[in-house]
Amino acid sequence: MKSSKIFAVVAVALVSVALCTVAVGQDHATAQEVVAKVREAASILSKTGDVAQFNQKQSPWVWKDTYIFVDDCSKMVVAAHPLRPEQLGHDFMSLKDTKGNSVFPKGWCDAAKKPSGTWVEYWWQKPGEKEGSRKLTYAVGAEGTPYVVAAGVYDDKATIKELSKLTSEK
Repeated sequence: MKSSKIFAVVAVALVSVALCTVAVGQDHATAQEVVAKVREAASILSKTGDVAQFNQKQSPWVWKDTYIFVDDCSKMVVAAHPLRPEQLGHDFMSLKDTKGNSVFPKGWCDAAKKPSGTWVEYWWQKPGEKEGSRKLTYAVGAEGTPYVVAAGVYDDKATIKELSKLTSEK
């Protein structure tokens, strides 16, 4: 009798640990991670000019629940997108979010090319989902190229003002 109680307690403990591990495994990218990855990607793109690396699903540029994408501001088209290859070559200014609003505001490229970059807010589907969620995207220009590099976080609470403090201090 005692051993069956011990077994039950151990089983419950193991299930609890397993459920916590699954919850942790469904990690969400943080704004700090997005800023670091976008800046790293922009630096690499500035040196190499190679946008192809950002079109691959299996790469360091796709992590947790986000990914790097690249817009070409001289041609005004999507230059790289690892999860939506159908967008390549399409006018990014005509993209609409899941609420029917423009994803990128006028001046998107100019704002992104400032040293601090820029943040924008829109509603977008998380990878693997159909419904839109609030997405805050950080973008910065890749120096010496026509490219803007971006990635976002899905966050219901953060404000553009708060996030801008992260990028203006660096």
